[in-house]
Amino acid sequence: MLELNKSGTDRSEPGRLPAQDPGPDAAPDTRPAGASPSTGTDVSTGRVPLRPYLVAGAILCALYFLYSSFQYARFGSPSWDLGIFEQEVRAYAGFDAPVVDIKGPGYLILGDHFSPIVALLAPLYWIWPSAESLLFAQAALFALGAVIVGRTTQQILGGRSGLCVTVAYGLSWGIQEAVKADFHEIAFAVPLLALVCRALLLKRYTAALLWSLPLVLVKEDLGATVAVVGFLLFVYGRRLQGALLAAFGVAAFVVTLVVLIPAASSAGRYDYWTKIDKNGEQDVSMLDSVLGVLNSSVKIEMLVFLIGITAFMALRSPLTLLIVPTLGWRLLSQDSNHWGMVWHYSAILMPVLFLALADGVRRSRGSHRPWLASYAKVAVPVAAAIAVAMTQHLPLRDLLRPDTYRTDDARSQAARAALDAIPAGSRVETDITLMAHLTSDRTVYWVGGAPGTAPDIVAVNLDFGWSRPIQDPVAYAEQLHPEARYRLKHRGGSFVVMERTTPEPDRIPGVQGG
Repeated sequence: MLELNKSGTDRSEPGRLPAQDPGPDAAPDTRPAGASPSTGTDVSTGRVPLRPYLVAGAILCALYFLYSSFQYARFGSPSWDLGIFEQEVRAYAGFDAPVVDIKGPGYLILGDHFSPIVALLAPLYWIWPSAESLLFAQAALFALGAVIVGRTTQQILGGRSGLCVTVAYGLSWGIQEAVKADFHEIAFAVPLLALVCRALLLKRYTAALLWSLPLVLVKEDLGATVAVVGFLLFVYGRRLQGALLAAFGVAAFVVTLVVLIPAASSAGRYDYWTKIDKNGEQDVSMLDSVLGVLNSSVKIEMLVFLIGITAFMALRSPLTLLIVPTLGWRLLSQDSNHWGMVWHYSAILMPVLFLALADGVRRSRGSHRPWLASYAKVAVPVAAAIAVAMTQHLPLRDLLRPDTYRTDDARSQAARAALDAIPAGSRVETDITLMAHLTSDRTVYWVGGAPGTAPDIVAVNLDFGWSRPIQDPVAYAEQLHPEARYRLKHRGGSFVVMERTTPEPDRIPGVQGG
């Protein structure tokens, strides 16, 4: 027995997880050496089967893609972003500069958001040249995050906690709203941040550093998040690594915003500064922006639900610091789209928060506060229950509705007929409804955003929600392009297609050699 008590948790063995700091409230561990707090999993050696998490990830991937593909098939894209990203990926796939004509003729997208990591989708696009390939890639990346988050949780907490957290993450409102919002570049950040947090929790600090580096290629603001990873490494005792990574993150953030994006932008600046210092046409000082971070019930609601989905246990973990940079610019922004629970902005926070939940539970299990130790035992199933309960008000609930799978309704049929009236290879000016269905084999402009181009086709959905109803579509097309004349080519339902009857201009803005 003496020999048994000497051995066990103090010696480092191959495959053994690093000892975890139980936190400031931890009581002494009175379990026999080698005993595991779980059933069915050897937490000390990290023997966690991968297959259940791969199965769960495959199911989540199927659900995400099912939702987004039927939304696409029903012409329900909520914004122009899917078309924008397909134009970008299509350019990379053709080994061209990432010009996105939807943002403006000849517009170099790296002057808008700095997301060169999107080029990794080019091989998939060679195989599947469609906007749906991007939707599938996003579904797979989100599901990969679930595999990492769930399996890491089980390695840390044992029992069935891993699968519970997989469900909670997979059904979380941040992920579901991002699926509804179509594809965005932040899909790459989700598994990367999950891997960063996993490495920090398992004290694999060099891995945490390496996984954080690609984040600066996902979006311009994530350099600040990388800097926070460096800060955490510094606090955890890796002083040199932490200081270097923090310096790299700050430098990447500054260089991207001040040098790289302005160099690629035709305006010579980073346009999104105006989201913070302007409210409409009114200037807003930085002090007013800071004082107004909680000036809206929408912001407060978002923050409550952000932490609430982890049963508030994420507050017990220093990993939660990683959400501060993203939350910071969102709360400082004067754009109300950044404040709430819709769109894709919260997706990158989900892997951080759910691994912070696992860390918070681990830190609280041995707390001297009896209520906290007791709550830690039920926090994971509570978080899973919250996610399931909230789903009745979230996008994936639509998968239970028969109408979701109907793509033969009158509106969809009319939209497909309009697509058939638009020749492949033509230059098309259109609105959001048809946009992502045209970008694979046409040059597509945003309606009203391509003056002087005289596109071959102007196609609009009269029910799109115009500020003023379009009474005469042909007159509207000629109002947009007084340099050309148009005639009605097709009309079906609310969809109208006009074609140019005059010669193409000698010079087309944004087209080399035009």
